Amino acid sequence: MSRVGPVKRRGERRTAWGRVERVLGVLHDDLWTWRADPLPPSVWLRWLPHGLVCLAAVGVLIGDAAQLNDHSKLRPEFAFLIALGQAAAMILALWRPVPAWWLSLAATAVGASAVLMQREAYKFVWPWTSAGLIAHLFVLLLLALRVRTRVAVEVLALSALATYILQGLIGARNYQPTGQLAVILFTVVVVLGIALHGRREARTELAQQTSLTAEERSRRTLLEERSRIARELHDVVAHHMSVISIQAQVAPLLVENPPDELKENLAGIRQNALEALTELRRVLGVLRSEHPDVLEASEGGDPVPHAPQPTLDRLDALVENTRAAGLTITTGTSGTRRPLPPGVELSAYRIVQEALSNVLRHAPGASARVHLTHLPIGLRVDVSNTRPKRAPAPSQGAGHGLLGMRERVAMLDGSLTAHSLPGGGYQVAAFLPVDAAEPAVADEPAHPAGDDPSARHIPEDDTR
Repeated sequence: MSRVGPVKRRGERRTAWGRVERVLGVLHDDLWTWRADPLPPSVWLRWLPHGLVCLAAVGVLIGDAAQLNDHSKLRPEFAFLIALGQAAAMILALWRPVPAWWLSLAATAVGASAVLMQREAYKFVWPWTSAGLIAHLFVLLLLALRVRTRVAVEVLALSALATYILQGLIGARNYQPTGQLAVILFTVVVVLGIALHGRREARTELAQQTSLTAEERSRRTLLEERSRIARELHDVVAHHMSVISIQAQVAPLLVENPPDELKENLAGIRQNALEALTELRRVLGVLRSEHPDVLEASEGGDPVPHAPQPTLDRLDALVENTRAAGLTITTGTSGTRRPLPPGVELSAYRIVQEALSNVLRHAPGASARVHLTHLPIGLRVDVSNTRPKRAPAPSQGAGHGLLGMRERVAMLDGSLTAHSLPGGGYQVAAFLPVDAAEPAVADEPAHPAGDDPSARHIPEDDTR
């Protein structure tokens, strides 16, 4: 039992020493640094603060050198060096405030010690001279404006401690004490600097919050607009496509002994309507999702990515589907086929799809030709059609077909031409470079497929 007391005291001493080590480590990290922290220029006159500090430093240099020489009986060259150290600390504080504080404190300590050793001095101000006090106030203010509050408080405490050691512990004879006044002024200046520093940080944080709020408002507005578009698409397009699918399924039952060709055509209509509904639901999922790269999952499931985008492997199915609609199409390829980036595959497929849709709408009775040319540097897509045999029916399209194709080609840094042919037909030719393609272009932009019928045989710069 007698050993419990000494063991406990040793443990307490180790704990206390550990705390001292931690405090010394914090002080070392905060104050033993050469870190640069330049004073920012003024908003109105950019270098006005720097000019004022330099002007005050010149005044401190002249005044402190004279005061140390005349009242404290120091040699002129020694007095000048001490005054130069305090003035240099003021200028250094404009760029490196912590090292400037060390320089100012060291110059003051050296000056106070030198004055203390002058036996001829009488009724001198000590340990802070008037000019030295002004210089240290400048340094503390410039430091508190730019460092953390903890560092500013540490600097204030060490300045007060140095003043107490010089005046309270060491002391001098026949002097006018300035330590109490210096500590009060140091406290006022540091508190003022901390307040201004906090105000500046608060303004910066407020500006950042305002920017984030504006971004959040824009994002929310975008999501609301996308949700509105999704609702409109669902209410209008999905309803009509569902009705078409149901009517195509019921129509053969309303005719006695319907021919096989009629059944086949109605089945194709129903299949196209169902595929359109599937694509529409996918687009609606993108519009309603906050992150377009992920679709909403089924109930109780995790989010799932988009369904695979069509590639050139599905081009034959597209052509057969279009042929079933009554369009005569011939296809051809040249060159050696090789793997292409997903963006090139998708864009080529969509260009052929849109071009064939335009032929169906704007050139009834014409025949079309699709040709793919595989080149070492890219892929060339040519879709052309002959002269239409009859006038096209009025269309309610918005005329964005060519615009959508041009945007796809532009994303791949390619080129597209669309123009009338001498015989009355029309040709769409696109070149998609392979080296400029990026995987990100595989996402399909939401462009309407409707077109203006009057643009079927017009110059290239008009929408089709």
